[in-house]
Amino acid sequence: MRGIPDLAEVEAMDAADPLRAMRDRFVLPEDVIYLDGNSLGAASVDAFSEIETAARQEWARDLIRAWNTAGWFDMPIELGDQLGRLIGAKPGQTVVCDTTSINIYKVLHAALAMRPERSVIVAEGDSFPTDLYMAESVASRRLGTVLRLEGTDAPTIEELVDHRVAVILVNHVNYKSGRLRDMAALTRKAHEAGALIAWDLCHTAGALPVDLDGSNADFAIGCTYKYLNGGPGSPAFIYAASRHHRDIRQPLSGWWGHARPFAFEQGYAAGTGIRRFLCGTQPVLSMRALKGALDMWNDVDIRAVRRKSAALTDLFIRLVEARCGGFGLELESPRSGAERGSQVSFAHPHGYQVMRALIERGVIGDFRAPSTIRFGFTPLYVGYRDVWDAVEVLEDILRTGIWQDARFAVKTTVT
Repeated sequence: MRGIPDLAEVEAMDAADPLRAMRDRFVLPEDVIYLDGNSLGAASVDAFSEIETAARQEWARDLIRAWNTAGWFDMPIELGDQLGRLIGAKPGQTVVCDTTSINIYKVLHAALAMRPERSVIVAEGDSFPTDLYMAESVASRRLGTVLRLEGTDAPTIEELVDHRVAVILVNHVNYKSGRLRDMAALTRKAHEAGALIAWDLCHTAGALPVDLDGSNADFAIGCTYKYLNGGPGSPAFIYAASRHHRDIRQPLSGWWGHARPFAFEQGYAAGTGIRRFLCGTQPVLSMRALKGALDMWNDVDIRAVRRKSAALTDLFIRLVEARCGGFGLELESPRSGAERGSQVSFAHPHGYQVMRALIERGVIGDFRAPSTIRFGFTPLYVGYRDVWDAVEVLEDILRTGIWQDARFAVKTTVT
């Protein structure tokens, strides 16, 4: 793309978009430009259809029988395999269950148990808080376990890895800046030191291709309500390489993870394979909504998603810097599309007020303290004209100074 495109060129990009038909499968308000899919993905017709079927036909008609007649019991594994195709995992290595926080807890305990002679967890100092909170919790419950943080104990994760490290917990895409890490290189570094590595894919799955198997990753966790559009609070997932399955020991030994859950035995006997990460009864209606969202990916090439993601974010950066320069914005995301996920973050001294003003005008992004305004681009339903229109609104808000209105300074929840 040479120079700054005009509106005609932007509309031509939409016309040539191989993913443009996917937008019709989502339910989006006409007066909203939704750039917060990196927090909560949009609702889809497919998800609604699955919920309707599960509630009105299966639950209402079959009642308890639906666990068998509708296949509810097997959904964690079946959806795990379906999701696994999007993250480079062969069947039998991914399970959909619980929440990201709970799954981090399970994975870290499992990894530490696999390296009993080691006592260090390594994580990022600027990780999403739940990762750090759960890592702190795990460390506090294992005598002698220490948490080392990138940016606090050393400038980089690589400098923190030594013979004492049991497991590294790291985000593939940083939630705030969108910076993308080299999965294969860092995994190799961990293994050279004898450590295990767990990748957080919350801001990756559904946004760009991942090759967990090819990168020789040990574990991965992630949510399904962002770029996978599974719905608010939709169940998370765990990946564990098959070479580790026999050694998995995790502390939440609920009945769904039992080898014989319907034998109702007093003692716990762990199931086989990836089922060892299961715990309690799963939320069926949320699972079925996720099934609808995942079914859409049968018609999508994840490589086309990545290409469009890079093009959308490139266009956004160029237009913002061309039209909003001089208004105090500073790019926080990598400039190169190859180095970032599907989001763009700018810092502004009054980012909270600016985002509040944007949301009032129908451009929904989000704010991350202390000064980051963050925009997520979900290629399945965000178009190039959306980018153009969003930048027009941002320019107007900054040029007129309307963000300084007192109503935007009131501290309320921002998405």
